[in-house]
Amino acid sequence: MSEPLLRLDSVTKVFYTDEVETHALSGIHLEIGKGEYVSIAGPSGCGKSTLLSILGLLDSPSDGGYSLNGKPVQNLSLSERARIRNREIGFIFQSFNLIGDLSVYENVELPLTYRGMSSAERKQRVNAALEKVGMAHRAKHLPSQLSGGQQQRVAVARAVVGDPLILLADEPTGNLDSTNGDAVMELLRELHRNGATICMVTHDTRFARHADRSIHLFDGRVVEEESVNH
Repeated sequence: MSEPLLRLDSVTKVFYTDEVETHALSGIHLEIGKGEYVSIAGPSGCGKSTLLSILGLLDSPSDGGYSLNGKPVQNLSLSERARIRNREIGFIFQSFNLIGDLSVYENVELPLTYRGMSSAERKQRVNAALEKVGMAHRAKHLPSQLSGGQQQRVAVARAVVGDPLILLADEPTGNLDSTNGDAVMELLRELHRNGATICMVTHDTRFARHADRSIHLFDGRVVEEESVNH
C-alpha cells in the first residue's frame, strides 16, 4: 500500500490553564490517503477543532508524530510551518475569513502573493479557481456585497487556488442556511471527484455522509470509524 498523504501517530494535546490540565486529544491515530474524503464528527468540545488545528499546522501536538506527504512536520520552526501551510494546505473556515477591504479577486489571489509567482500565472490560477466555484462574475465585488453562500464559495476558491495537497474544512456550512449549505457541500464533492483530498470537521451527520470515511471523536479519542457507502 502506498504511503498515506497524512499520518498521525499517538497524537496527544494537553492545554494547561491555572494548574488545570485539559486533555483535548489522547492518543490519536489517523491516516488519510491521497484523494480521500474524510469527515471528523463528534459533540462540541470533543477535540475536533484542536485536531484540525494540528493537521493544519496552526498548533503542534504535545506528544506523538505527524507526517505530511512522507515528511515529519511536528517539530518544524514557525517559518517552515507557515511555508508548508501556504503551499500544501487549503483552509475553509466556518466564518469565511475573507478580508473585507479586498475584492473577491484579491482575496483569492492572496495566498499566491507569498510565493514569488509571476502576475500572469497568479491571474490564470485565480480566474480558474473562481470559475471552479461559479464566482468569476463577482471578481471585482467586495465580500460585503455577497451573500453568505457566495462568500463561502470565494473562500473555497481561495483554499484551492494554490493547488494544495489537502483541504481542511472546519464546519464549512456552520453559518449557512440549508440551501447554501447543500450547495457548498456539493462544491466540495465536485472538488473531491476531481481528485482533491479533503478532511472536514462537521457536527451535521447528514453532511458527514458525503465523505468516504467518517471518524467519530469523543473526549479527545477516536471512538468509531466507518466507511460510508454512497
